[in-house]
Amino acid sequence: MENVQQDSSGSRSSSPALRFVVAALIMRGGEVLICQRRPDQPMALQWEFPGGKIEPGESAEEALARELDEELGIRATIGPPVTHIRHNYRNGGAVDLQFFAVREFTNEITNRIFAQLVWAKLEDLPTYDFLPADRGLVRDLAQGKLL
Repeated sequence: MENVQQDSSGSRSSSPALRFVVAALIMRGGEVLICQRRPDQPMALQWEFPGGKIEPGESAEEALARELDEELGIRATIGPPVTHIRHNYRNGGAVDLQFFAVREFTNEITNRIFAQLVWAKLEDLPTYDFLPADRGLVRDLAQGKLL
């Protein structure tokens, strides 16, 4: 859904709607799986956690399970929620992000859409160039606050 606002001149301008997104913290010991965006994507080559948009009629957990299957080819057991972030981008867009722990999955991880995948130690996460919406979470993970 798009929000339409009127500015002072009386013309209508549209602003991007809030996007509802889920992401997984796929854990392996003291490491988490991180993914680098491709050069042809928005925010090219920045790092993120796997996941994506919640489609109409899906729960957050259902959306995350679907996205992990599409992006990585795994059937994940979605664990408990870890944190919830709302981030406003400078361009006016906003994202509502829910992060879930994933400690169990079947099938081998297959990189289907990313430039690269890395198992990163939690304390090393701040050395990667993450998307702005993920940076507070990255700091907290590196400091051992959430997992």
